[in-house]
Amino acid sequence: MSFGDYLYIIAIILFSFMTFTIIRNNFLSKFDEQERRKDLIDEYEDDYVSDETANKEDKDKEDKD
Repeated sequence: MSFGDYLYIIAIILFSFMTFTIIRNNFLSKFDEQERRKDLIDEYEDDYVSDETANKEDKDKEDKD
């Protein structure tokens, strides 16, 4: 194989890796720390009971019993 063939193979591998990395980062940027979609967050989110608050209240009830 000539030098051009090796260069072509390296270019394909780098292109594949860069494409995979860009797509993965784009996908991960759509979620917050609690694995919820950032673009689907309701503007009234604070009015609802979050999962963390619900779990904390459950633990408090168990401690009182």
